[in-house]
Amino acid sequence: MRIGLLTREYPPEIYGGAGVHVGFLVPRLRELVDVDVHCFGGPREDAFSHNPGPGLEHANAALRTLSVDVLMAAATESVELLHSHTWYANMAGHLGKLLHGVPHVITAHSLEPRRPWKAEQLGGGYRLSSWVERTAYEAADAIIAVSDGMRTDVLDCYPVLDPARVHVVRNGIDTSAYHPVVETDALEHYGIDPDLPIVAFIGRITRQKGVGHLVAAAHRMDPDAQLVLCAGAPDTPEIAEETRRAVAELAESRAGVFWIQQMLRPAEVLQVLSHATAFVCPSVYEPLGIVNLEAMACATAVVASDVGGIPEVVDDGRTGLLVHYDEHDSEAYREGLANAVNALLRDTERAKAMGAAGRERAVREFSWATVAEQTVDVYRSVLSESVLSD
Repeated sequence: MRIGLLTREYPPEIYGGAGVHVGFLVPRLRELVDVDVHCFGGPREDAFSHNPGPGLEHANAALRTLSVDVLMAAATESVELLHSHTWYANMAGHLGKLLHGVPHVITAHSLEPRRPWKAEQLGGGYRLSSWVERTAYEAADAIIAVSDGMRTDVLDCYPVLDPARVHVVRNGIDTSAYHPVVETDALEHYGIDPDLPIVAFIGRITRQKGVGHLVAAAHRMDPDAQLVLCAGAPDTPEIAEETRRAVAELAESRAGVFWIQQMLRPAEVLQVLSHATAFVCPSVYEPLGIVNLEAMACATAVVASDVGGIPEVVDDGRTGLLVHYDEHDSEAYREGLANAVNALLRDTERAKAMGAAGRERAVREFSWATVAEQTVDVYRSVLSESVLSD
């Protein structure tokens, strides 16, 4: 079986959860089937790289993306099945399906209708990305949702889909790559005191990730705790400036605020997660939340919103605490975040027990080997249906 896997992100050029997913999934898939990876960006030894067509250097980002998709579709004529990740590559899968007469499988990492704030970043390109996603999803032979919550969202956003075509294969975590560490040199390099309580966040500066809610909630958190925000890659200049002002205001009101804006090296990420009393995921939309698995694998308690697939990862009261998110009551949500974090800061033994339970859960239930096996099962079912239909 030869698969054409289509993705915007692929190591070493990764900026989000979909890229993490693909980066860990592909090696495991290659133990089971042949995989040709087609991605955006610079040359790789283990993938085919594609870039926007000439003359589109200053075009809308969505148009540049579509030009890459056309090149991807043209380059996949020898595969038996196409598997695309995110709207950036979905049209490549759809065009390849039509052009080459092969099945197209989509992994749903997020949904454009659930991210209206993307219009701030893409402008009219958001209408294009929404059209791409709808067109590809409604014609796909199968869709893999990364959580039960995501499956519900897929069927809600695209009700014409046959529910039998929408499968659930949850994200995974490499617990040999993410694990507790004792080193503290990276923390000390950034001025963070490893002997004081740490509340950590790692993620992009987007509306989706809820950074603004966390910064606002931090005004109510124990002043003896350090807040470590590993947050960069803002979607727009406006949200970048909004975040800068909010963090500056917070730093004026309390000590121990650390904002690390560059992408951390893997070893630095492990230190931040391992030494945090609590990792906070304040997302307002999250199909699953790999970052929560990363924190759990580092034996850290998680405080997270109860949206999307997060409750399928964070076992409330056992591996962390869930806070109800209500889009109509930001104040209550921010108060809930602060109260949950403070509860763990007051009872560090409970936080440690949750961290240990989280590590055990990550090891037991979320291996990438299992994800790969279940993904190949979807491939086989789709190819069998294709043969029968012929």
